[in-house]
Amino acid sequence: MASPNLFEEIKEALDEFKKFLDDNASTIKPAIAPLDQLTGGRVSELIDSLISLLNKLKAEVDKLDPNLVPGLDKVTTFTESIKTLLESSKSLLPDETDTIDDVIGVADIVTSLPSIDEIKGEITGLIDAIITHLNNLKS
Repeated sequence: MASPNLFEEIKEALDEFKKFLDDNASTIKPAIAPLDQLTGGRVSELIDSLISLLNKLKAEVDKLDPNLVPGLDKVTTFTESIKTLLESSKSLLPDETDTIDDVIGVADIVTSLPSIDEIKGEITGLIDAIITHLNNLKS
């Protein structure tokens, strides 16, 4: 079974969130000001924090260029092997689950890297659309 592709997962999550906002922003917007008043501005802070995180995600995605990595195909085979080995070892090393998950997280990024060129534009476009929605919710 092929491992899930991190960048595809990010794109799908962004797409789902954008579609939710497309369908529901007009319903959510009138609730923002009263909720903000009830929470002492924390709803606006939540939206601002989300916008900040999305901008950071976009910046990280923009920096990724798999063409700069020589031998990437061999490295991704290496990281796929690491993931298989570590997943198989989890039950024998229950006290190391957090460390194993951290290593698998890095391996997921490397393993997914070759596909980023295919969907980089889609990811950044979705982020931009979501940020526009979020800014409109506060206005």
